[in-house]
Amino acid sequence: MPEKEVPAAEFKAHCLRLLDEVEKSGQALVVTKRGRPVARVMPISSRKVSLLGCLKGSIEICGDLVEPTGEAWEADGNP
Repeated sequence: MPEKEVPAAEFKAHCLRLLDEVEKSGQALVVTKRGRPVARVMPISSRKVSLLGCLKGSIEICGDLVEPTGEAWEADGNP
């Protein structure tokens, strides 16, 4: 669906109505000045994202995290 284009003068005159349209339709609005796009008005997602599980699948564990590495450490008591 192509974005609706509105001249800046019309946007200024009908700003509140146009913002209501963007909110209801979910479609972005491009404001133009002398035919050139200068701004894009986009709806904000009202969907609330839970922090629980939001990173699920973004981390991959390769190997055993607690497996000895074979390196000698001073903490082992072996210099």
